Amino acid sequence: MESRKVTKTLEDQWVVERRVREIYDYFYSISPNSLPNLIELERDKHFDYLSQGLRKLGPSFSVLDASRPWLCYWILHSIALLGESIDAKLESDATDFLTRCQDKDGGYGGGPGQMPHLATTYAAVNSLITLGKPEALSSINREKLYTFLLRMKDASGGFRMHDGGEVDVRACYTAISVANILNIVDDELIHGVGNYILSCQTYEGGIAGEPGSEAHGGYTFCGLAAMILINEVNRLDLPGLMDWVVFRQGVEGGFQGRTNKLVDGCYSFWQGAVVFLIQRLNLVVHEQLGLSNDLSTESADDSSESELSDEEEHLEGTSSHVQETFPLGQEGAGQDNASDSPKIADTGYEFINRPIAMQPLFDSMYLQQYVLLCSQIEVGGFRDKPGKGRDYYHTCYCLSGLSIAQYSWTDEADSPPLPRDVFGPYSKCLLEQVHPLFNVELDRYYEARKYFSGL
Repeated sequence: MESRKVTKTLEDQWVVERRVREIYDYFYSISPNSLPNLIELERDKHFDYLSQGLRKLGPSFSVLDASRPWLCYWILHSIALLGESIDAKLESDATDFLTRCQDKDGGYGGGPGQMPHLATTYAAVNSLITLGKPEALSSINREKLYTFLLRMKDASGGFRMHDGGEVDVRACYTAISVANILNIVDDELIHGVGNYILSCQTYEGGIAGEPGSEAHGGYTFCGLAAMILINEVNRLDLPGLMDWVVFRQGVEGGFQGRTNKLVDGCYSFWQGAVVFLIQRLNLVVHEQLGLSNDLSTESADDSSESELSDEEEHLEGTSSHVQETFPLGQEGAGQDNASDSPKIADTGYEFINRPIAMQPLFDSMYLQQYVLLCSQIEVGGFRDKPGKGRDYYHTCYCLSGLSIAQYSWTDEADSPPLPRDVFGPYSKCLLEQVHPLFNVELDRYYEARKYFSGL
């Protein structure tokens, strides 16, 4: 009998499992009375770590010179999720810096005078929206930014990251996200985007960065979110996507980014948000599975119920009050007046305010347990996994994923989760809610939408 080949990845997986098991064994061995102190979200220490980074970074960060708007976003967004704020001087300094990153011909570079890039444009815009003051929002030159987005438009229907740069799903998402949240999206920008993203969905069900590549959690989020924002999500194979993403939650409780890869705290958001988005796509999923959407009037007999697959049984638990809404991608279908259809720029608002009609397709408590026990650093910040160091990127996406998991059982936007749905002491661990399509704090999104809708 041929022995199983032990690969480097398999060895690394065993190491991670052992480290996580040690943490969980200790957690389950202590007295229940001591648990609240063990699983507390270290808010003050996280805030100190983040605010210090916003004021001054060490020389080792020079390698991230072209990513400074990202550092602003990761830090500012994390602070917003903690329900904290920075002082007026620091807000003004951050706004001034991001304004100096804005190119005279539109878009934002990685620093003042650097080439505009879609990734840093997304980070800069989200940072300014998170800052939220009129000074920050009014600094965005939407007309020039729209011109930049059009310049990045590729003949394939997708977008390229910068002049002469790569065309991929990440570019599609960042362009559409920015255009939508700034209320400058139009038919010219979205033309062909759906075709490009559809060509990137793989046989696994997830979405790759470009046609022919491997399905990946980050690109899957970008592709799914972009398709929702352009009202074409019904073109994706959602049951296949669901099959792929639910198996990405590992034995540790966290998510992996690709098949047979290690768990990583950042995928708490990238994969967790994918599942959270699917929860609001009930009608489209039902249609693709051939299930009735009029579940409130149906009463299947025992024999037919026994023939349902596990996936179908899960979906049959849908709330009946969502039947009056259109599935995304089919708004206005059959209407004589096209103007009756929602504006593309309203998609993000309409989407977050529709009821969650499906139970979470992942173990939300187990994910929260991984983030708080295995990714959280006691002195502040979050990490990829045990054995790794903290950084601002993982702090941002671990907190974003933690928020996603906490709110995954809520019926409507702006509704706080029940204490039973939050891992750890409710008052100590509960975060602010994120908008899952843009990954900005929800109240900051509402404020930005109101501001830009009036322009």
